Amino acid sequence: MFVTDIRKEFYDVVINQRVALLVATDIDALCACKVLQALFHCDQVQYTLVPVTGWQDLGTAFLEHKEQFRYFVLLNCGANVDLLEMLQPDDDSIFFICDTHRPVDVVNVYNDSQVIKLLIKQDDDLGVPSYDDIFRDEDEEADDSGNESDGGSEPAGKRKRYDEGAVERRIERQRAKREWEARRREILFDYEQYEYHGTSASLVIFELAWVLTKDNKDMLWWAVIGLTDQWVHDKITHMKYVTDIATMQRHVSRHNHRNEDEDNSLSIDCMRISFEYDLRLTLYQHWSLFESICNSTYTSCNFKLWSLNGQKKLQEFLADMGLPLKQVRQKFHSMDMVIKENLREVIEESSNKYGMKDIRIQTFGVHFGFKNRFLASDVVHAAAALLESTEKDESASDNFIKALDCLSRSNLERLHLGIDLAKKKLIAIQQTVASCICTNLILSQGPFLYCYLMEGTPDVRLFSKPMALTLLCKYLLKAFVSSTRNKRCKLLPLVMAAPLDVEKGTVIVLGIPPDSDTSDKKNFFGRAFEKAAESTSSRSLHDHFDTSIIELKMEDRTKFLDALITLLS
Repeated sequence: MFVTDIRKEFYDVVINQRVALLVATDIDALCACKVLQALFHCDQVQYTLVPVTGWQDLGTAFLEHKEQFRYFVLLNCGANVDLLEMLQPDDDSIFFICDTHRPVDVVNVYNDSQVIKLLIKQDDDLGVPSYDDIFRDEDEEADDSGNESDGGSEPAGKRKRYDEGAVERRIERQRAKREWEARRREILFDYEQYEYHGTSASLVIFELAWVLTKDNKDMLWWAVIGLTDQWVHDKITHMKYVTDIATMQRHVSRHNHRNEDEDNSLSIDCMRISFEYDLRLTLYQHWSLFESICNSTYTSCNFKLWSLNGQKKLQEFLADMGLPLKQVRQKFHSMDMVIKENLREVIEESSNKYGMKDIRIQTFGVHFGFKNRFLASDVVHAAAALLESTEKDESASDNFIKALDCLSRSNLERLHLGIDLAKKKLIAIQQTVASCICTNLILSQGPFLYCYLMEGTPDVRLFSKPMALTLLCKYLLKAFVSSTRNKRCKLLPLVMAAPLDVEKGTVIVLGIPPDSDTSDKKNFFGRAFEKAAESTSSRSLHDHFDTSIIELKMEDRTKFLDALITLLS
């Protein structure tokens, strides 16, 4: 059931209890976790933090902790499946679920047993079907065949007429029941057909801190990063992003206004968050301008940088801005101060000439003291790179702790490390996109485009991770749409597969919706993958919290794809 008063029904309940905090491995969940940890520290709430990478992990974590804990808080996991059926909890376990995954499972919404509480904003476009349309009381189905046994003493003709009436009523009821069930199937299919994302979990938890009047700038910055994660990984529509940015902006103004009177507003360790209308150039303040332009999806796809013409166009663009090549190719912080001062305006002016009308985007930046300045997207890329690091053979939970650490302002070294990893990742993505486009690896399969990264492709290990594969997939589709002449192909979704575990012979398969500015970001591949795997008995594992990502046995790939083509045609 939905929680209407998050303070009374959630926070006041757990404040004197021990809590198990089960956190999904995405950046928004990390940020929500940081905000909640800060709140728990304020009120000395005891908690145990458990990172969970998928449904199996979640099940294991619950089994390990259900003896010691009664209260479980799930961040960015658990809303989109029937949790009671999956975990089979005792009656005294209580789950608080703060999750951006939609649609929310109807059993989680309508369960009366007080076990599942959804910390989900009601003003999101949830579209949950009404209770009577999908649930039916068992009593209604009771037969009135019991009446027939009483009629022994009545004349035979009368009893026969009575029997006919009962039979007719029963047939009528069965017909009504069949109609109701068919309608229920239709309603549920419409409701569960698409997967999409709602308000970021970190924003929901931040608003709880605000209601408790315990919010501070660190919490606000984490909420900003959580929202920016949804934009970077393309989970929400532009309209939703702009609306939530406006909400954040009000909070930022409030905090900045509050701090104006304080003496420490200029001290060395102070923190200042500001609303920015900044460039869509990834990590440009921590890189050279040239490398950032080459490795940002927006500019790379507009110039088609994988072609010689694109490279030529980029040189013309730099000449049009009137920036010396020496300046453009050196580290941003070493650039001439005069150039840096009006760089955004110069780039915007030239971009308009080259058809890049929306090179600037609403976002937030932060200053830590005098020296360190970061944009919210910088931190998202850094944390994602640390979370999915393939550098050393470290466990997923080690990477989780590192990514969590890099969000603290006391740990800027780790953040810089993450930024360096993110640069390597972005270069790998850019090179893979270029080679896929130039070697025509993207095939049109009828209802969708398909691309398979062969074993032995450079950096292929990196793309066995869901966030990295998602970024590659979105980038590749944009690049393909901007370079193909086939109008039909421009409107198709993309399915991508990459090797996951060579020893086990598995691949990771991901589907994304068509690329368009007006897209509602709703993804239908989750249900399609399930059906295709089921109909071909493919050995697949649907373990990710995002249903549009599955694992599949290498040998079953062909029959799975054939089934998917048939299903979507």
